[in-house]
This record gives sequence, structure tokens and C-alpha cells, in this order.
Amino acid sequence: MNLPKNVGKTDRNIRLAVGGLLVLLGLLVAPTGAKVLLTIIGLVVLATGFTGTCLAYVPLKMDTTKNDAPGS
Repeated sequence: MNLPKNVGKTDRNIRLAVGGLLVLLGLLVAPTGAKVLLTIIGLVVLATGFTGTCLAYVPLKMDTTKNDAPGS
């Protein structure tokens, strides 16, 4: 399956930071019922940041790579 790279540099950096924060919150701080949920959401956000592909963007026809400056 050939998935499009539709997550730009700024979007990717935000996803990596927020995903990491959610995983840490899920593992260290969250109450018992929210631990699994926060950790899973954080891992999904991290995965989209690492791969550069967001499946939610595909049906919405969004592409944040167009916002990246050339040569950056």
C-alpha cells in the first residue's frame, strides 16, 4: 500500500512533541482509567509524526507539506 506523505515539517514536529507528551502523561500521571487511552492516542500521534502520513488527512484532501518552505 502506497500511502501519501501529507504531514509537513512543522506539523510533524508538533505531532512528535504532543505525542511524546501524551505517552508520558499516560504512563506517569494519568488516573488508572485514562492511562491506556492517553498512551494509545499518544502512540498514534507519534506514529503519524514518524511516518509523515496521516490517514485522517486523506479523505479531507489535506496536505501540510505544501506549507513547507522550499529547501528547508
